[in-house]
Amino acid sequence: MAKRSFRNRLNDLTPKEWLKFQKSWFVHRPAPRQEDVILHPAKFPEELAQEFIEFFTKRGQTVLDPMVGTGSTLVAALHSGRRGLGIELLPKYADIARQRVERETKLLGADAAEQRVICADARELANMNLGEVDYCLTSPPYWDMLRRKGFETQRERAGAGLDVHYSEDESDLGNIDDYEVFLAELCHVYLQVHALLRPRGYLTIIVKNIKKGGKVYPLAWDLARRLSDTFALKDEKIWCQDDLRLAPYGMGNAWVSNTMHHYCLNFRKE
Repeated sequence: MAKRSFRNRLNDLTPKEWLKFQKSWFVHRPAPRQEDVILHPAKFPEELAQEFIEFFTKRGQTVLDPMVGTGSTLVAALHSGRRGLGIELLPKYADIARQRVERETKLLGADAAEQRVICADARELANMNLGEVDYCLTSPPYWDMLRRKGFETQRERAGAGLDVHYSEDESDLGNIDDYEVFLAELCHVYLQVHALLRPRGYLTIIVKNIKKGGKVYPLAWDLARRLSDTFALKDEKIWCQDDLRLAPYGMGNAWVSNTMHHYCLNFRKE
């Protein structure tokens, strides 16, 4: 009996590349951040974004990031040959994203895919006439954790004159102090993403659970549970960070972990 040829409806990867991505955890050590994106206090790496984009889309398809920050998703989409749509609330980060996309587009030349940065509130996605998208990759604020004082990295950033939180804007989800309100507002954004996604299109959310005031807030698990009422949760990939400094939290007194992983939650529009 003749062996059936491999038909790939989702992406442009070979079977070997596909299989490699199916591993449920991975270690990623990003390159040093470029000077113009150091200002942003919570950027995720373009190389990581590109791996997800190239698995969940084909060349020429459209990728959305409703909280694009300084444009990591768009730079990754550009280098993958995908069109990109990025929504950013804060003008200073939207400007950096545009500058980065413009710079990378010039390097790639005439064949570069179109990338758009829109300065707007992601909670208004339904009113932006964006059209259908093939994939959404995004990482939300980790609640208001950037506003907590006392972390060594925050002191270092403040000493260097860099942002330690996103903004003072009342529309900024990172400024909501009530966890349940924050969670509801975040889910409101992703439910609008569902309406924009093509059938069987995927949403990937890169997120952590949170420790605050001696309590664990399971942000990743809460998002997975709530969004599963609308999307189909298709499991997770765990991004492990093995190059971070350890801190002696609770030493000699209580168990407090050094959280050195993120959840990459993958949902599909059925």
